Amino acid sequence: MSSIEPALPTPKVLRTLGPGLITGAADDDPSGIATYSQAGAQFGLNMLWTVVLTYPLMVAIQSISARIGRVTGHGLSTNLARVFPGWAVMSLVALLFIGNAINIGADLAAMGAAARLVTGWNEHALTIGFAIVSLLLQVFVPYHRYVKLLKWLTMALFAYVAVVFTVKIDWAQVALHTVWPQLPKSGWIVVVVAVFGTTISPYLFFWQSSEEVEDEEAKGEAPLIDDPTDAPAELRRIRWDTLVGMGVSNLIAFFIILTTAVTLHASGVTDIQTTEQAAEALRPVAGELAFLLFALGVVGTGLLAVPVLAGSVGYALGELRGWKSGLEHKPTEAKAFYTVIAAAIVMGLLVDYSGLDPIKALFWSAVINGVISVPIMAAMMVVASRKAQMGAFVATPAQKLFGWLATAVMSLAVVAMFMTF
Repeated sequence: MSSIEPALPTPKVLRTLGPGLITGAADDDPSGIATYSQAGAQFGLNMLWTVVLTYPLMVAIQSISARIGRVTGHGLSTNLARVFPGWAVMSLVALLFIGNAINIGADLAAMGAAARLVTGWNEHALTIGFAIVSLLLQVFVPYHRYVKLLKWLTMALFAYVAVVFTVKIDWAQVALHTVWPQLPKSGWIVVVVAVFGTTISPYLFFWQSSEEVEDEEAKGEAPLIDDPTDAPAELRRIRWDTLVGMGVSNLIAFFIILTTAVTLHASGVTDIQTTEQAAEALRPVAGELAFLLFALGVVGTGLLAVPVLAGSVGYALGELRGWKSGLEHKPTEAKAFYTVIAAAIVMGLLVDYSGLDPIKALFWSAVINGVISVPIMAAMMVVASRKAQMGAFVATPAQKLFGWLATAVMSLAVVAMFMTF
């Protein structure tokens, strides 16, 4: 059977959108909001190119991770362990755990800081409260149930789209700077790594791969390598799901950078130090409600993303250890899996007491993700290209091209960043 992808599906397939759309929504988490805001405030329109560049790269990487899960019936870490030495895979999972714990802590701290803007309550208490609520939701409520409600909170992010239609914008300049940015001699490469890291994040690879496996098991279907009957329809669904999910994610990212460029950067705010400053970008459309809209966006995306961050670590480690894993399982059925999730959240809370402002913590967690992504992406590309793993469903030529291109781009950005240090 050929690995050539089938044509794009008809609109009715929109009803089947799942792991890719959720992954895209989780990608615009508080870390993403902070990173894109900092990029727009610091460099104006000159960072818009980053989210345009990352879209095809992100689609390739995420579709490959989904493909690995659906074809083999196993998550990413299981497949990595079949190709690479155990110590190497465990090292990658350890990097994932560290990066995710920092990201979880930064997300929770930002949720507490954003909620404080609206309620005036103690920021640390709110952060701990969000950590407890998030953990309880993950343990006692199947993710597919509460995500249907939480996704409406993320609609607040579309306020960034509304802002650009309430202020005067030279769209010709927007287009010009998107394709021909004017960057300073130094200082910008760290922001580029942060944007790449928050857009093409390692936890999303593990998450989408494992979610494909969970969906497959829930439907009682076999892996495609064992039963290729449904391959054309399933690969078509994955392609469409990922195109739409990553498209929504990058569209929001584009408008967050654009909004902060035409509001904060234009008014001289080039270094966002606090959540208050980040929320000010929404003032042109929301007025005094800017803090409320900002808080809804941060809290909504945070409650979506924390389970993905913690869950991806649980999946990765659980698969290596042979534990029963999945957010659809009850706590008594997957004790070790939920213990890892709880540990990641507890460790993440330490970030709240690090002294870093949540906005800065979010930004630097994105930088860390950018560094960690490189070896995981390279390993994943090796797996997706092996017929011993994927059979007739190895990654397509286009996926290989853009997947390795994404890995190369991330590698060059990280090396350039360390050289500037």
